[in-house]
Amino acid sequence: MSDKAPTPGDAPDPWARLRQATPARIGLGRAGDGLPTAALLEFQLAHARARDAVHTAFDPDAVAAQLDGLEMRRVHSRAPDRPTYLQRPDQGRRLAPDSAAGLEPGPYDAAFVIADGLSAAAVHAHAAPFLRAVLDRLPGWKLAPIVLASQARVALGDEVGERLGAALVAVIIGERPGLSAADSLGCYLTWAPRVGRMDSERNCLSNIRPPDGMPYALAADKLAWLMAEARTRKLTGVGLKEEAPGLGQEARAGIGRS
Repeated sequence: MSDKAPTPGDAPDPWARLRQATPARIGLGRAGDGLPTAALLEFQLAHARARDAVHTAFDPDAVAAQLDGLEMRRVHSRAPDRPTYLQRPDQGRRLAPDSAAGLEPGPYDAAFVIADGLSAAAVHAHAAPFLRAVLDRLPGWKLAPIVLASQARVALGDEVGERLGAALVAVIIGERPGLSAADSLGCYLTWAPRVGRMDSERNCLSNIRPPDGMPYALAADKLAWLMAEARTRKLTGVGLKEEAPGLGQEARAGIGRS
């Protein structure tokens, strides 16, 4: 195939139907030894969007405005800036000393951390509506103030949850952008959070980004179910494998473990 416009005598594109079913780059064709111009430009645009997502500065004020009425705390990891965050993942997993000192423990069933991760764009677009959907499904839960975390990795939630004394911590975070999605949101749930928890001790919901990924309602249903099961069984991660009843393949497609 080439990048020239089809003419009435051309055979139909056998890849057209498959492209409608996946965002993957399939059947791109070729122009000589390279890609057609349109495919190459689209790839370069996707790469630029991914780079922008990684480097876009987190705006906690914008997220806080979307969550008006909820009590919040703001924290920062030990990474002082974005270059350090990207080069030293370990610095993004621990709280800066002044942030750690500002978190007071309480009798909390759960804590929510909204973290920039590797895509602040995902957090700006999806974190607040997803969290509100989750909170609607947690009547009777004693929840800690919402924590907005800058230059944060998933494991930062372990220290946040430990300092707050929360039984569970859910980290809502921007996922590593790919070439088909630069605004994908993830959520990582950990029972009895403390520094040193392993990834196998977490449950993860990924690709929360309607309309192209998991809808907020489905993700919220799944997270609320996992939280209830975690509180009953006192565990998360590989030991909490059962699927929530009533959720179909559309929901399971975006559910994984980290």
